[in-house]
Amino acid sequence: VQLQASGGGLVQPGGSLRLSCAASGRSFRNVVMAWFRQAPGKEREFVARISWSGSDTEYADSVKGRFTISRDNTKNAVTVDLHMNSLKPEDTAVYYCKAFIAGLDYWGQGTLVTVSS
Repeated sequence: VQLQASGGGLVQPGGSLRLSCAASGRSFRNVVMAWFRQAPGKEREFVARISWSGSDTEYADSVKGRFTISRDNTKNAVTVDLHMNSLKPEDTAVYYCKAFIAGLDYWGQGTLVTVSS
C-alpha cells in the first residue's frame, strides 16, 4: 500500500487550499480513509475521515464547517481530497493521510501547510 500526499503550501489567513492523497496497491473497498495533522511541537491529531462510499464523514471540531473531505474510488486505488477553506494560522501543520486496513494504519509522507500573512 502506498499513500502520496500533495497540495500543501503557503497560504494567507482566510485562504483556501486543497490537499490530495493518492493511495494505491490494493483494493480500497470498505477502507476508511482519513487526514491527520501535526503542528510543530504538538502531537498528531485527527482532522477528518470518510467511509468507502463517501456517505459517512467525520470532522474534528476545530475544522468543522471549514474543511470538506471527499474521495474518488477506482478498482485498486483511491484519491482522497481535503478541501480547506477559511484557513487560520492554527491550521499550520504537516498533514498526513491514513488508511485503516485490516487493523493496521498506513500513513502517507505528509505535506506541509503554512497559514501566514
